[in-house]
Order: sequence, then C-alpha cells, then structure tokens
Amino acid sequence: MSAASLLQLQVAPARYEIRLSGSGGQGMMLAAMLLCEAIGKDDRLNVVQTKSYGPEARGGASKADIVVSPNTIYYPKPLKLDLLLAMTQEALDKYYPDLKTRGTLIIDDTLVTTPPAGMYFGLPFTRLAREDLQNVMVANVISLGAIAAITEIVSREALTQAVLARAPRGTEEKNKLALEIGFREGEDLRRQPQYRDVPASPVWAWRDPVTRLGAED
Repeated sequence: MSAASLLQLQVAPARYEIRLSGSGGQGMMLAAMLLCEAIGKDDRLNVVQTKSYGPEARGGASKADIVVSPNTIYYPKPLKLDLLLAMTQEALDKYYPDLKTRGTLIIDDTLVTTPPAGMYFGLPFTRLAREDLQNVMVANVISLGAIAAITEIVSREALTQAVLARAPRGTEEKNKLALEIGFREGEDLRRQPQYRDVPASPVWAWRDPVTRLGAED
C-alpha cells in the first residue's frame, strides 16, 4: 500500500478541503487567510491553512489550501479537494485533477476560457471587479462572497467582519461592496435549475452539535 493510501485510511472523513488558486498577484493567499479567519470565528470548527510560495508567487499558478473539520486536524494538507476556486486557466489546468469527482468547482469565466465538461459554477469575478468597482484587485473578495453563497461554508456576517477587519483604511466600503456583489452573484447562480440539486458543503451541519459525530482527524 502506498504512503498516500495509508494516510487516507488514517484520516477521518469529517473534513472539508478547499483550494483557492489563481496567478501571483490575484490575492489568493489573502483570500484564504480571510476565509480561514471567518470560518474560525465559529468555535465548533477547526481550520488550518497552508500556502504556496516560491516562483508561483511571482506570476505562475499559485494556491492556498484550507482544511475545515469539527474535529482536531492532525494532517493539515488536502488529500482530495472538496472545493476548488480557479481564477485563471493555468490554475484550473494545474489543480483540477486534485478535485473530487463530485467536488465543487468555481471558476472566473473572465479568464478561464476552456472549462471542463462537468458541472461547475462560472462567474466573471475579474470583469465584475473592473466594471462595477473599477479595481480588479477586489476580484478575490468578490470570489469569497460567491463561495459563501454557493457552498454555505461560512456565514455572510462572519466573512464580512473578517474582510472589513483586514481592509486597508479607506477601502472598507469598496471591499464591502465587493462582498455584496459576490453574495448576489453566487446566490443568483445557485438558484438556477441546473444547480438546485448540488449539495451545500457539510460545514453548515457541523455547526450543529447534534451532527458532530465520528472520530477525530
């Protein structure tokens, strides 16, 4: 048995694995930190983040990974992704194989021109940031709002608090508007008929102590 297979046997299934990916400069590390802080506001959940540095941080495909669980997280890296955000075509091509068969894929269809044949959620994060807010640097914040609306992995209130707490002085209103755009666009997309049967993440259920069953991770 391979080391990876053995590890999968040892890690309990009550965990939700996320990867935010794009190109260096799109703010994926910051977005992951904000999402971690927002999820971590719920003391019934544990959350850890791992980052990718090096040449990727200067323009290639970059990523930041998050693991969420109601139990202690002994292994902080993802084994098979439940959620992948791909903000560029390069990021999608590189990381899509790491997504579970029935995992959730969210893409920026401004920059992803060749999406996979399967189910995915596509929103024009970069175009929305450029046209609605005149600043492409908040595309990452718009994507966080969409993730919250599509997956229910975090409450809107907790995410808003986390984003505004980290927003540079004078940019609070623009970041709040970016989140609201993401919430709106993600909710509208989620309501479309083809997505109605797509399950939300299990994290919302983990917030209910009655559902917190199973061994530790």
